[in-house]
Amino acid sequence: MHHFVDAAMAPTIAIVHGIRPEQLTNPTPCAEFDVQALLDHMMGYGPRLEAAARKLKTAPDPAPTLERQLARIADEWREPDPWVGEASMGGEPMPAAMLGGMILVEMVVHGWDLAMATGQPAEWPEELLRFIHDEIAKTATMGRDMGLYGPPVPVPDDAPLLDRTIALTGRDSSYWNRTFRSANMEA
Repeated sequence: MHHFVDAAMAPTIAIVHGIRPEQLTNPTPCAEFDVQALLDHMMGYGPRLEAAARKLKTAPDPAPTLERQLARIADEWREPDPWVGEASMGGEPMPAAMLGGMILVEMVVHGWDLAMATGQPAEWPEELLRFIHDEIAKTATMGRDMGLYGPPVPVPDDAPLLDRTIALTGRDSSYWNRTFRSANMEA
């Protein structure tokens, strides 16, 4: 799983880098967040993800930018050791591999959210997307119970893997591609 870290992070970092100041108030597919709030959310838990990789109880100071914070998370989770044993973001310990999988899901799903909200391309390697799809499928019921995911959105069986993956979280990729993303790409 550690070999997927760069494949998940690099596109998300590029999307964050591509956000223009006038887009910070745009709505995102993550309904409770506009772009700025979603960036703040990602920045807020970033240091805890670093600490979890090192099995530390105290998180380091945050990086000066979200791009740098995401790079630091990738640096920590890129090696095999963080995926072994148990890890925690400050709460109850869980299998480190489960937490690592959740991190990759978050990076891809929130990267997609930001791409849709700002009219940017959202592309990740198929092998990574298969892993992300399987991780979401394994935890979707728990995610819905916790209010993290909405009901799954129906998509055709032949839809792109990214669309089918996003649909498991309750996000409607066809709506975002058809409306808001298209409008932003023309701007």
